[in-house]
Amino acid sequence: MTDRAPLAEYQAPPVELPEPPPDRPSQQRGAALRRPEMLAVGAVPLAVVLGAAVLPSAWQPVNPLLPLVLFAAFLLTESIQFEIEIRRQTFVLTPTELVIVLGLIEVGGLWTAVARAAALAVVLARSRYPLAKTVFNVAMVVVDTAVAVAVLRQFPPMRLESPTTWVALTVAVVALGVVSVAGVATAISLTGGRPAWRFWADALAPQVLIAPLSVATGVAALLLVQNNAWAWLLILPVLAAIVAGFRLSASASRERRSIQRVYDFARGIEQIRPDDDGPARLAAAVKELLNADKVALWLPPYLDEAPRLVVAGDGGTTWYDGPGDPEDLLRRRALEPGATGPVLVAAGRVSAAETAALARRGAQEVLGAPVATSAGEPGYLEVCDRRSDVVSFTEGDRSALDSMLTHVNAAIRQQQLLTQIRYDADHDRLTGLPNRQRLAAEIDALLAADPVGARAGLVLASLDNLTEVVDTLGHAAADELLLVTAGLLREHAPPDALVARMEGEQFAVLLPGLSLAAAERAARRLREATSTRARVAGLDLEVTLTIGVAAAPVHGTDSGTLMQRADVALLAAVDSSGVASYHQVLDQQSLRRLQLGTELEQAMAEGQISVVFQPIIDARTSDIVSVETLVRWAHPRFGAIAPDDFIHLAEQIGRIGALTDHVLDLALARCRRWLDQDIALSVAVNLSARCLAEPDLVERVQRALRRHGVPGELLILELTEGSVVDDSVRSSNVLGELHALGLRLSMDDFGTGYSSLSQLRQLPIDEVKIDKSFVLGMSTSQGESFIARSIIELAHNLGLRVVAEGVEDELTRKLLTEMGCDKLQGFLVSRPLPDERLESWLLARTGVRSAAPGAQHRRLFVRA
Repeated sequence: MTDRAPLAEYQAPPVELPEPPPDRPSQQRGAALRRPEMLAVGAVPLAVVLGAAVLPSAWQPVNPLLPLVLFAAFLLTESIQFEIEIRRQTFVLTPTELVIVLGLIEVGGLWTAVARAAALAVVLARSRYPLAKTVFNVAMVVVDTAVAVAVLRQFPPMRLESPTTWVALTVAVVALGVVSVAGVATAISLTGGRPAWRFWADALAPQVLIAPLSVATGVAALLLVQNNAWAWLLILPVLAAIVAGFRLSASASRERRSIQRVYDFARGIEQIRPDDDGPARLAAAVKELLNADKVALWLPPYLDEAPRLVVAGDGGTTWYDGPGDPEDLLRRRALEPGATGPVLVAAGRVSAAETAALARRGAQEVLGAPVATSAGEPGYLEVCDRRSDVVSFTEGDRSALDSMLTHVNAAIRQQQLLTQIRYDADHDRLTGLPNRQRLAAEIDALLAADPVGARAGLVLASLDNLTEVVDTLGHAAADELLLVTAGLLREHAPPDALVARMEGEQFAVLLPGLSLAAAERAARRLREATSTRARVAGLDLEVTLTIGVAAAPVHGTDSGTLMQRADVALLAAVDSSGVASYHQVLDQQSLRRLQLGTELEQAMAEGQISVVFQPIIDARTSDIVSVETLVRWAHPRFGAIAPDDFIHLAEQIGRIGALTDHVLDLALARCRRWLDQDIALSVAVNLSARCLAEPDLVERVQRALRRHGVPGELLILELTEGSVVDDSVRSSNVLGELHALGLRLSMDDFGTGYSSLSQLRQLPIDEVKIDKSFVLGMSTSQGESFIARSIIELAHNLGLRVVAEGVEDELTRKLLTEMGCDKLQGFLVSRPLPDERLESWLLARTGVRSAAPGAQHRRLFVRA
């Protein structure tokens, strides 16, 4: 078995080195020596000198037909090739040893060399080998045949029946193979890289094994023919079987190597680490597996990644035209629905359009195949040209690529799974927005890029009514509202802003390059643009944001400080106009709020949180019909805490329910003491909007009434106008269930919201309280008097009683009484009084009426 290797330019893997000056003579000479033409020129003189020195002496007269038969035999065996690719080199094994043995015995070394060289030249010309490679290989045939003849000279003259001759032929054939392998190795070394030790093992092992077998077969055949010429009838089938066996062996070996390559490929991609560039490693692995010139892998957009084209190519090729174009002919053919396996397109047997598609790639043949991804859209894998210019892509390569696709698809899905995990780690699962960790990283990166001049605004926005929506409509509706809010922020934020979701109801907007003043203006515009009503769970809900603003570098130069101060500003914005910027004073306020929040429960238990009562009288009879219960906090260190401060705080920390229960208990305990004195006096308790969303509110009120033994008609719950007309409250049964307990419902501060009296017709409201802002100006403003009169008349038409707050003078009292107002409340009657002072006031200012007919208890009235 002989071997040969067509010359080609060997190209080592690209290495990042400085480019040398282009005019260095030594490098130019080295490049010239590595050209195939120069190697061919070097091989020809060696063949001429060695052939002239050895082969003429091996001439012997022969029958003219024998060289022709030998030529035909060489032509046959040289056409049966077993190819092994090593990068740009192709190592070819052919079953010529048997013919060489027959030639050396029958016609001598000269005719053997001539016939073999002629046959090889024909085979290479038919295969369209480059001229330089053809010359080199023919010259090497002359050289290794001459070496074989030289080896035979060292032994006695050949006699077929002599074992010495058998040994001589075996040594000669082995020497011939060694020289052939050495020539190939020399060519590979000179054209770019030294062969590995595995090359020598793979190339020399067949020589050692096949040479003795070839000698034994050839000698045995000739001995048989010498005894009986008809032996050829037995020998030819055996030779044919040997040739067929070689072909089958070559085919099986190719199959084994193909399977081994796929196995090695699969094992290689399994070793790709999560921090590796998976697509690039995949493309490189496919390139090595198919010994390709270049491989392109196109992946569709996935999560926040743009479409990606990865190219692995010799010479540092990172891009070429074609695979990234969705309109490209070859890519469209490979991705057509219903396509079966990879598509193979080769020059010379394609249409004009396919020729143009190959030309834009600078390729002679292309294998293209779809790749499955997690994005729902297929990717595209393309393999261009063999690095060996001898072997082209075949159906076997197409099948190998088809087998590889399973591993490629699995590897891509694994890489995309890792991408998904990384994406999930710094993105909110519901809205898809960056989360707090990603926002912090973006802030730090932005400020680190220019530590001196970097400016950025941070807007922290809180969705006001999310807790009520969760408690009333459930988490699905709340998620829908959050998605609407995220969409509004994306739509109205500046183009270069980063919108993120923090947690719960909070969002953030990073505004690169803005000063504090510009960030404040942007925050106000953002709040106005996102304030709207959204359809959620079949209801129209308000979308309103409370916003805190901080800016770098004035408020901090790192993400932690900036976010903490934006959070402090957000807390301040709750008590302001909805937008607040950070100030150092807010730190103390924030610390105070934090301390108050931790002390709220203890303050209720220790009696720091108490109530005061403000009497409400009948406008016509001056009977005291009820008292409004107002909560107060006398803090041992901070003094009197404004009710709005700690009520809002209780709402934010989720303790408003406990605070309401505490006030309700104090109010009903006072009512019970009056009942024990046979006096019927109702108590009114303010109910926060957030309390209406608590699922156990009705049960808690009912338990409180039972615990104190107070009938429901002596309890009035005052509700804010906004909470009553909210769609979520109107759609629930909470107001009806409260009213069913026998208590009365009053709408507090009527006229300051967006409701109309017509909306109240569908709700179980018993009375409305005219906001004091209208009452205080009645004595000096006709407009305020007209509003108050309209409210009273419309309320009476709907069957509602009317309470006027803020009555401070007799003129206002007289006007309201003339308008038909039912009840009066204000400083004219009494200021809010604590329990002990209320008792003193009642003793000093009121009298007792007997129980009215049908009533069980007495009544109090204010004496003139």
